[in-house]
Amino acid sequence: MRVVFMGTPEFSVPALEALAHGHDIVAVYTQPPRPAGRGKKPRPTPVHARALALGLPVRHPASLKSETAQAEFAGLQADIAVVVAYGLILPQAILAAPRHGCLNIHASLLPRWRGAAPIQRAIMAGDLETGICIMQMEAGLDTGPVLMKARVPIAEGATAQDLHDRLADLGAAQIVEALARLPELTPDPQPEHGVTYAAKIEKREARIDFAQPAAVVARQINALSPFPGAWCDSPLGRLKLLQARAVQGRGAPGEVLSPLVIACREGAVAISLAQREGKRPMPPAELLRGQPIEPGTRLGATP
Repeated sequence: MRVVFMGTPEFSVPALEALAHGHDIVAVYTQPPRPAGRGKKPRPTPVHARALALGLPVRHPASLKSETAQAEFAGLQADIAVVVAYGLILPQAILAAPRHGCLNIHASLLPRWRGAAPIQRAIMAGDLETGICIMQMEAGLDTGPVLMKARVPIAEGATAQDLHDRLADLGAAQIVEALARLPELTPDPQPEHGVTYAAKIEKREARIDFAQPAAVVARQINALSPFPGAWCDSPLGRLKLLQARAVQGRGAPGEVLSPLVIACREGAVAISLAQREGKRPMPPAELLRGQPIEPGTRLGATP
């Protein structure tokens, strides 16, 4: 098939690679390069970089609202467009241009967690499972009918990075199967009940409040790992906590009970990965080597 691929972050790359091996990718659309690093030089997106490595033509318009951009898209005469975390709204003219429309790889079990941060919100909410949906796109936000669905359990202690990697690979496998079976797939309209929205993660949500129950704190830590990273103040400076599980324990909220086992309002969290400012992520034994945080120390956060 003649495919237009539309994606931006690392999550989109496995699907691009999978489709490039069996289809004619006539164009790859991604967001424009953004300033990054200490020199603030424009850096291409992960999809842009991988597409160039694969020898695929890349386009990165800032918007698809202009008649010129829409005419250029229609001129590709694509059979289908595959959209994976592209990051731009697709006008109706874009949605209607490919012969078979636009398919989206969405990282949740729709209609649960429509929107920008489905992986993080599923972990935060304590969901026991999540998955991938292959959805026919329409004008609404993740409202289109579903062609295929695959489920995966959310293991205790799983981080957003863990789920990201697993779902990215699953999405790639699912979209290849969907294109192969497209004539026989029946679109299944999403039910009106059970709709939830995965709002974009705000920086303020990364501040840890140990006055919450341990299960809530652990889910916050895991959901925000590796980015933006849930954090608290400590004698070692601001400390990012990157993986945790809820355990039994009793103390004042934020009190260190033993090396990086921290009391919450109910129970405690045991930290298995943490990061000091300017350092790499480390297990507690390595992070505290030579600079221990003594039991009884209160950890907290400042605005």
